[in-house]
Amino acid sequence: MNPTQTPTPAATPITGADRYVRPGWFTKHVFNRLVRRLTRLGLSVRGARELRVRGRRSGEWRSNPVNLLTVEGAQYLVAPRGTTQWVRNVRAAGGGELRFGRKIQPFVIHEVADADKAPVLRPYLELWKAETGVFFDGMDATATDEELVVSGPKHPVFRVELVV
Repeated sequence: MNPTQTPTPAATPITGADRYVRPGWFTKHVFNRLVRRLTRLGLSVRGARELRVRGRRSGEWRSNPVNLLTVEGAQYLVAPRGTTQWVRNVRAAGGGELRFGRKIQPFVIHEVADADKAPVLRPYLELWKAETGVFFDGMDATATDEELVVSGPKHPVFRVELVV
């Protein structure tokens, strides 16, 4: 490649903060829609909630199914696929709503530092490795703290503070 050429996307290294694994057609059009519908009916699939957040550009409400994790009384959202659109939107908005059945809970978020993610990622992998383990490069709940810290930048984690 000569100096005047720009690197192709394949040649550009992706940092942990830029990582995003797109969902496949089945996940996007079948699985996520099914989980969202069940959640709206009040049927949780292992802690699933519907995340509702305003789009950072459009201002319109967007929704995604997410796994709400509780660790030592605190609630967390983990983005196993990386910096998704919901991650970008919730960062811009500073919060959103979690829906389960007819109950809608507004919340604010506090992003967890990479060095502090291990105590959240381990129980997340215990509960949802079968569903999301592929995004953690073969790691599971037995991974060392050091391995989880190294993986941290690839997986945004937010502590959820419900607004009463």
